[in-house]
Amino acid sequence: MSHPFPSGAHARENAPSLAWLGRLIDATTPDEVGELIVELAEAQPGCSKATVLWTASDGGCLHSIPPAAPSADRLAQAHAALAAADGLQLSPADPSHLAFCLLQQERVVLLVALVTGADAKAWLTLVEPGLQLAARHLHHAMKLADLYDSHSQLEHSENLQSALFAISDLASSELDMPEMLQSIHRIVSTLMYGENFFIVRHDAERRTMRFLYYADIKDQDVPDTTRELPLEDRQHTLTWHLLTSGMPLMGNNEQLLEQVNGPLILSGPDSDDWLGVPILREGQVHGALVVQSYDKGNVYSHDDLALLEFVGSHILTALERKQSKERLEDSVRKRTQELAQANHDLQHNIVELQRAERLQAALFQLAQLATADIDENEFYNRVHTVVGALLNAENFFIALLADDHETLEFPYFVDGTERYRDRRTLGRGLTEYVLRRGQSLRAGLPDIIELERQGQVSLKGMGNPALCWLGVPLMVGDEVTGLVAVQSYTEAVVYSIADQELLSFAALQIANSIHRRRAAASLHQANLQLEHRVEERTLELRQQIAQREQIQRQLKHQVMHDSLTALPNRGFLRDRIERVLALIQRHPDRRCALLYLDVDRFKVINDSLGHLAGDAFLKAIASRLQRCVREPDMVARLAGDEFAILLEDIDFPAAAINVAQRVLATLGMPLKIAGKELEPSVSVGIACGNAHYVDADELLRDADIALYRAKELGRKRYVVFDETLAKGMVDVLAMEGELRQALQHDQFQPHFQPICRLGDGRIVGYEALIRWNHPQHGLLKPCEFLKVAEDSGLIEAIDWRMFELSCSLLSRHGVKDTFMTFNVSALHLRHPDFDARLIRMVEAIGLPPSRLVAEVTEGALLDNPEIVRATLDRLRQVGVGAALDDFGTGYSSLSYLHSLPLRMLKIDKAFVHELDKAGNTNSTTVVAAILALAHALNIQVIAEGIETQAQHDALMAMGCEMGQGYLLGHPAPIEYWLEPHSQTA
Repeated sequence: MSHPFPSGAHARENAPSLAWLGRLIDATTPDEVGELIVELAEAQPGCSKATVLWTASDGGCLHSIPPAAPSADRLAQAHAALAAADGLQLSPADPSHLAFCLLQQERVVLLVALVTGADAKAWLTLVEPGLQLAARHLHHAMKLADLYDSHSQLEHSENLQSALFAISDLASSELDMPEMLQSIHRIVSTLMYGENFFIVRHDAERRTMRFLYYADIKDQDVPDTTRELPLEDRQHTLTWHLLTSGMPLMGNNEQLLEQVNGPLILSGPDSDDWLGVPILREGQVHGALVVQSYDKGNVYSHDDLALLEFVGSHILTALERKQSKERLEDSVRKRTQELAQANHDLQHNIVELQRAERLQAALFQLAQLATADIDENEFYNRVHTVVGALLNAENFFIALLADDHETLEFPYFVDGTERYRDRRTLGRGLTEYVLRRGQSLRAGLPDIIELERQGQVSLKGMGNPALCWLGVPLMVGDEVTGLVAVQSYTEAVVYSIADQELLSFAALQIANSIHRRRAAASLHQANLQLEHRVEERTLELRQQIAQREQIQRQLKHQVMHDSLTALPNRGFLRDRIERVLALIQRHPDRRCALLYLDVDRFKVINDSLGHLAGDAFLKAIASRLQRCVREPDMVARLAGDEFAILLEDIDFPAAAINVAQRVLATLGMPLKIAGKELEPSVSVGIACGNAHYVDADELLRDADIALYRAKELGRKRYVVFDETLAKGMVDVLAMEGELRQALQHDQFQPHFQPICRLGDGRIVGYEALIRWNHPQHGLLKPCEFLKVAEDSGLIEAIDWRMFELSCSLLSRHGVKDTFMTFNVSALHLRHPDFDARLIRMVEAIGLPPSRLVAEVTEGALLDNPEIVRATLDRLRQVGVGAALDDFGTGYSSLSYLHSLPLRMLKIDKAFVHELDKAGNTNSTTVVAAILALAHALNIQVIAEGIETQAQHDALMAMGCEMGQGYLLGHPAPIEYWLEPHSQTA
């Protein structure tokens, strides 16, 4: 900053008024200070008009107070004042017009128009004290404005980063899907007006869509969020256009109608502003995010659009992670239910087993009675005791048929209501009914009365009838020999089918015991068989239990391990990191390290050799990684071609570096896959864990940041995380915001590098190259911002702006017989409508298509050769030519020359730079061969990177037609090449 003002007593005499000074002190913005400077100047006698002007370094006008576009003469006078030693510039044509430098470094000038006859220097002497104070105050106000702007950008970046972290955390939270979607809604609402918000998922293969979440204060027709619906059901609606076109939509109904291709069906209440962005991954639409406003005061901007697009990819990742987690939890829940049912069945089996064991014990006791050395009364008493252990046998008797089959004998009879009897003649009682049929009978009093009514039994002389009666015949072979019976005279005791089964089993053993002499051997064999069946069942149950336990172990292993490599997965790794960090919290002197690895160029291997070869490649990588660590260190596969190594206890960070070096060396050894010999490599990010880390995600994040830096530096290397890397990531976010601002404020401009005819040096064409006029950092080259633009998804919009500006400038200013080449990336060529869009733009500008040449690289050709060839054919049909850039450095350069509609090829500068060096025979031979082949195919040749006269002469001698390079001209604005001296190199 400079202050070209005099000082001294004379200055004090002309001091401004105290009121003006007070207002100057209160002014905080550059515009307020500028208005006070204009007021001070115009208040002095002799001044008719004053203007404060902020100029640009390229000669333009950035801003003025009051707002007005200065004439070219006045603008030139302002720049002359900035360059003058005393900061004053009087107009030679009009002495009443003067320009005075207020701030040289900030390029601020005061333009004054005096009344006719006024003395400029005398007038300047009058205003000098106030201008000196105001210039200083203006300097501070501009610095303060810059600080406010930087703070605002930083605050915006922090808010965005916090929102992204919050979205990422939701995927691993315990919230269910509706709660998670509500949380996402709240997060989006912190970034923009989002009271009315919905999320749509799209399945391109099945052509279906589903409203995952829908919140609208006016729409009463809320879509069903629980089911998918065919995409055609919403045909021509805004959501349909958004999902099918993959392009964002923004504005009111009239503006939206202009943006869609085809008819538009509006559904729901009319909104004052509507913003929808597709959720994209690798060019495919996976869903959409929509916000809308019913309030005219809430209108969405392009910043909101870009922000929603950026947030959308993170929301998609969070949704997919949450859905994967829910699917896993659902699988675990179903398996748990299956296991619960199996356990229920097992418990039931155990009850049955216990019942069988109890019955077995009773039968065993009865079997012992068959050979016990006891009298008959004791035998029946013990039989009663055994039966009483199986069921209620308070009233119990045994009846046997006498040998004459005419009499019933009662060797044992216990009844609370009837007296004991030892025998009676056969009649028609319940006992005889069972003996006649040879089947068990379980009957209540109504059943007994019904049997009497039917004439099956007669109760006369049978004593007091029981409320429940159970009798089972005693069988020896097929012959009925007697009966065992229990009966109840109270409603509290009712016999069940289970009791009937138990008594039937007991009756069989009782019959066998009674006839023990005859059936001792058979009874013993039956017991052995019964025991064997019980043992088999027990063994079977144990085997089932062991099998279920094995299945549970396998399920746990599958959940926590990668199915391809059998390595622990991300969940397993996070659990292990959490345990290690918890141990470090208890022992702060411990250290751990996490190595985050990404296999370099795995997509090329996968696409070239196929997925099966890619899987074999990943298995080999996993095997080699395991050989690089020792117990208890762990290798895990995180996803795709990403791996991690956890070193649980290290003494110094150098130990982690040693492991990284060992990994790079081990993986760098040649590997044969699918008949091809590959040399794998990885990029490694290292984060050293200490007591400052309390969460596994923090350690994973820092290792990932270091990995990102390693890949930026050229891959096949390692980088250790430090705080500068974290700051670098924040700087990237800041540059992304600045790039969006640059698009909005049109800060990009094309520079043109001439393409000359080598024979006479005349300019025959130009190559359009992008430059960024950064408001703080000046003119930036592509290498300083293109990587961030590509990663943030802004590169396509920037390219299209460059195409439009370059074609417009060439159409307005370029010589009519010159052509222009412009670089087209593989990203553009993936769009099937690229050629149509380019042709529409050229027609709207009015530039003849024959003056355009699209430059493509061999990498773009490899991406999808058939689509690229068809696109270039369509462009050639309307006159737009094609040039193959960097020829000779790609994968199979010669194979493209005969198959592509090429108008030109550009020899890579690597060959040109070798032409003026000793022993350049190989480069000379290659260039000569390229020229001969191109001439044979009628393709024009341009040599790139000509920097010396020797290179120029060598190319001329070999018959090269055209060239470009610093020897012939540096890239410059189009106006530079319009000057007469610029038409020849």
